[in-house]
Amino acid sequence: MSKPAFLEILIEITEAPFRMDTELGEVCMIPFKGKAQGPLFTGICEPWGVDTQTVDTAGVRHLSARYVLTGTDYTGEKCHIFIENNGSWEDAHPSRVFRTVPAFRTDSKVLASFLHSGRFYGTGTPEPEGLWIRFYEIG
Repeated sequence: MSKPAFLEILIEITEAPFRMDTELGEVCMIPFKGKAQGPLFTGICEPWGVDTQTVDTAGVRHLSARYVLTGTDYTGEKCHIFIENNGSWEDAHPSRVFRTVPAFRTDSKVLASFLHSGRFYGTGTPEPEGLWIRFYEIG
């Protein structure tokens, strides 16, 4: 049985994405904000997050999202979490769920040793209420 997600973010796209087609493929930048919840942290995803996606000529989509969460850690202390989340998938793949490799930085004293360890993966799952990004510890 797999461990439950330690952090979930419901993404809300804040404005129309920027799109550009080139001879090497598409570039798309998607601004977003959201709500974050989990046993370790509760808060918001600040509205200046951006997901930069490139699609190569083979139809492989690469994403690199960077965003900041503001809220409170499980002790009630105010804190921030910076997330860089990278992944890729084939546009033609029938599954719309994708996997990512996140990196975290935080100013929370109680979350730093856990989040700075780098032992995580993420998933992106489109659901009726929006795109959920979920993070899990490896192992």
